[in-house]
Amino acid sequence: MEEIVRYSFRLRPGAMAVRALESEWHRCRYLWNEAVRQQKTGRKPTFAKLGKLLTDARSHNAWLREGAQVPQQQILRTYAQSLEHSFAVKGRGRPKFKPRRDTLPSLEYSSRGFSCRGGRLCLAKGIVIPVVWSRELPAEPTSVRVHRDSLGHWYASFVVRREAVATPAADEGSGIGIDWGVSVTATTTSPEFDLPYLGHRKRCAAELGKAQRKMARRHSGKRGPQSKGYQRARKAAATLQKKAARQARHDARAWAKSVVDHHHLIAVEDFTPKFLAKSTMARKATDAAIGVSKQELIECAARAGRKVVLVAPAYTTMTCSSYFARAKQRLGLAERTFQCRECGFIDCRDRNAARVILAVAERGHTRVDDVSHASSPFGSDVHAV
Repeated sequence: MEEIVRYSFRLRPGAMAVRALESEWHRCRYLWNEAVRQQKTGRKPTFAKLGKLLTDARSHNAWLREGAQVPQQQILRTYAQSLEHSFAVKGRGRPKFKPRRDTLPSLEYSSRGFSCRGGRLCLAKGIVIPVVWSRELPAEPTSVRVHRDSLGHWYASFVVRREAVATPAADEGSGIGIDWGVSVTATTTSPEFDLPYLGHRKRCAAELGKAQRKMARRHSGKRGPQSKGYQRARKAAATLQKKAARQARHDARAWAKSVVDHHHLIAVEDFTPKFLAKSTMARKATDAAIGVSKQELIECAARAGRKVVLVAPAYTTMTCSSYFARAKQRLGLAERTFQCRECGFIDCRDRNAARVILAVAERGHTRVDDVSHASSPFGSDVHAV
């Protein structure tokens, strides 16, 4: 069985290659913005219509003809897919303009637009870039995405088809419930699989604060030209933040693999941590990287063929995992111990919520309210939830 995976490598482009890549990006960005204008006129541009417009535009515009046709076609295909997805998913916004200053370059090349020769990435229109090959590709890549991050580093992300890596077999009855938190990033039904709060950003807070104070003292560009000292301080702050983010993602991947290898059913709290950004716990919640951990766990479980159930977080904290009765009083954030008044069960608040999440998923539901008397394991004399 084959699977499609991405392999990312660092690029070391020279000054001429950087200018060529940026020129290609400006052409692609111009086409994306023209497609958005077509959408604002009331039309629904499909990829077929956009392809005809591209052919006509290249025939009349010498600046577009100087660039490669492959990345221009790919960005229009990406736009058409994004537009179709916005119509299919309710609440998803339409594609928007890509401003010159705030958008990072990203170029897509299909197999006819690039090749790898002599350890270098050769793109259309004679762009040759050295690649830092940290590992070998398992097969010939079918496409590549060349992009630049906020630090100015360039990367190549190759799409490769490879044989699926065998995952250790897990017992059919093995399941785990996961409740997200801040003091402990992930609390599970089995304490040995908990993901503790590691605090990578907290460790570099002093250096980050020093770099941000330097930024505050220098010209940011709002009043007069932006100083080089401000750019250096900004890059230093971004480097520290990215280092912490990479450490959090690495730890999340290692934790996700250990969870997936030992469990067949994975019940995850469908928690969206956006509202924490407006609370007093914003800094610690960002450092916990709940969203990254959740994403890595779901992707790892999908590749391994595990069953993943996303359970709505409503009432999971207020429900007893032993008697399955809901507490009438709300629990404050300071109360870290759950005590059931019906059966006297006492446990860690987050551990109890993880067990409730697993119990809901095992009965084929995604909400606590969906569990009825008939599907409850405790008989018909329990309180309805």
